[in-house]
Amino acid sequence: MISGIIPPIITPFDQKGHPDMKALEHNLDIWNDTELSGYLALGSNGEFVYMSKEEKIKVVKKVLQESSEDKTVIAGTGLESTELTLDLTKRMAKIGVDAALVLPPHYYGSFMTDTVLKNHYEYIADNADIPILIYNMPKFTGITISEDLISILSDHKNIIGMKDSSGDFSLLGKYISNSSEDFDVMVGTANVIFGGLILGASGGILALANLAPEECCRLYQEVKKGNIEKAAEIQLRMIPLNEAITAKYGIKGLKKGMDFRGFVGGVCKRPLKGFKLTEEMKEDLKNTIEKY
Repeated sequence: MISGIIPPIITPFDQKGHPDMKALEHNLDIWNDTELSGYLALGSNGEFVYMSKEEKIKVVKKVLQESSEDKTVIAGTGLESTELTLDLTKRMAKIGVDAALVLPPHYYGSFMTDTVLKNHYEYIADNADIPILIYNMPKFTGITISEDLISILSDHKNIIGMKDSSGDFSLLGKYISNSSEDFDVMVGTANVIFGGLILGASGGILALANLAPEECCRLYQEVKKGNIEKAAEIQLRMIPLNEAITAKYGIKGLKKGMDFRGFVGGVCKRPLKGFKLTEEMKEDLKNTIEKY
């Protein structure tokens, strides 16, 4: 079962664009002392699309090495080719990850029908050595995985859940209501984590949990305890900060926000490295964090 709060961890890079292992270890040391239930390596916030296969394996090995025993480790393995996705999934299984998060192929988006995606996910799940989670991220892929497809795939014995980063509360509800009972729907954005948990989501894979793990875990725990008003209060305070580090300033903002809070964000990998935060942007982000 995948549940609780999991950060899609950032990948710190050095000035030459190499993964910074010392910075990653520093961040994991801090996260290990929180009530986070695990880590997602190679998610969107990990800049996985810019990384070579060797870099991906190196980063995931480090996460596995430094994670405390109570943390679940998930690796993003989605690529455009079904065969390449399966190959990377098998490599991740071999080094010890608990599950794979698979983004849908999207380059030939107009041809990615429910039938095509069904065949893609079932082929991977049939042949993978670890459980599979589906990743719905229409902002980056241009594809919204239908609730009908989720209903079908949720019955597969090796497809155990999904991450929904659409931010569409109505769609999230349809995923939860139309999937099988043992299929774990994880909310993919902090803006709707409170509502998602109330509807029956298992937890959240939240970018905000990189720099505010305690508060994200606290919201989850308050909902589980039935302290709805307290949880709602935390949710309302999360929204401005989450929007700053996702919609407004993106991964650069998330990494700078982590620097402000004692983590090591590191630089971004090219070409994203070329986006510069102005001093005004940094001040705005710092003030938002302090207010939150």
